[in-house]
Amino acid sequence: MIDIILDTLIDILKLIPFLFFAFLIIEVVEHKLGDKTKQIISNSGNIGPFFGSLLGLFPQCGFSVMATNLYITRIITMGTLISIYLSTSDEMLPILISQKVDINIIIKILGIKFIVGIISGFIIDFIFKKHNKNNKITYNICEEEHCDCEHGIMRSSIKHTIKTLLFISIIIFTLNLLFEIIGEGNISKLFLKNTIFGPFISSIVGLIPNCGASIIITELYLNKAISLGSAMAGLLTGSGVAVLVLFKENKNIKENIAILGILYGIGVIAGITIDIFSLL
Repeated sequence: MIDIILDTLIDILKLIPFLFFAFLIIEVVEHKLGDKTKQIISNSGNIGPFFGSLLGLFPQCGFSVMATNLYITRIITMGTLISIYLSTSDEMLPILISQKVDINIIIKILGIKFIVGIISGFIIDFIFKKHNKNNKITYNICEEEHCDCEHGIMRSSIKHTIKTLLFISIIIFTLNLLFEIIGEGNISKLFLKNTIFGPFISSIVGLIPNCGASIIITELYLNKAISLGSAMAGLLTGSGVAVLVLFKENKNIKENIAILGILYGIGVIAGITIDIFSLL
């Protein structure tokens, strides 16, 4: 147990400077491009899924929530919303950067999210023809999620770093403990690694409306406890707290459930496809 605690502390201490730097960059992007991003998405029209997938790759505090807002007010289409949900990284990118993961792997993961987001968005817009409504809804991510963005990027970066470190500490300690007690092979079996059913489990985990979901999936992938396909299935369905906002503000419950179902289905299909190509 002492060794597990020490290993966890060492892992966490190594992450602090890289994680903080990653969040600092994200905050700079958020403050410099936040309004421009909203304007681009709002005016994207029929090519919304392209811009949604592209801009979703750049992690911004509350970007998926902003997109949810725009969809509820029918400023953007369902396809654009789904494309943003699929491409949004949540806590994945800061963790990959802080763990010093090979840049080629990071580019591959982001590229998959981008391509899946674009294709899915255009297909959804082709199938579902939505009309604008005037039920204006607003949700201020800084106010509601208490990230202190309004007090400057340094304070917000520190708060995001501490919050994420707490999640990572709990998850890394739990994984280290499980690896020691149960074994990595058995953990992989729980997530149905090397089976076609792995993405079904990971996609469910990704739908959990909390940054802990993307942290769990990323850490499991980095520890080789799940396949790339399963990791991508969970990372595609993970959109942070945006799903909570969708169910909180959008009164059309059937529509909300349909969006969740679409996300889950895309995550599963993409995950299985990636695993099949990995085996070829």
